[in-house]
Amino acid sequence: MAATKLDGAGAAKMAALEDALGYLQKIHGIVEHWALAMQKKNNTSMFGMQLRRTATPLVGLLKPIYGLLADQVSGMILVATRGGNDAARVRSLREGVGLLRQAIEIQQSKVKAQHSVDIALTDE
Repeated sequence: MAATKLDGAGAAKMAALEDALGYLQKIHGIVEHWALAMQKKNNTSMFGMQLRRTATPLVGLLKPIYGLLADQVSGMILVATRGGNDAARVRSLREGVGLLRQAIEIQQSKVKAQHSVDIALTDE
């Protein structure tokens, strides 16, 4: 019998991607709260800075290994903190969250494919 396991580099990359998914979940929550506040006609001025504070560590996490993903997050920060129509910003941020989630999942499958190591299981 044989089982697959990730090598050291693959484990580090996978840990970074799983941490990124945690940050992305927080960002998604902020975007959805922003949409609810906008729908209820509440004050939405705090959400841009809240998203920026949450997303900045994600950029630092992704930049060394996945520069393009970090650039996507930076673009989302720009959308969130610039002025403009709240509806357009929320729509763009929702799209950004979806694209980033998809890109992270693609990277996870690439890491599994590139860094898998077969280990032999013995029956002793």
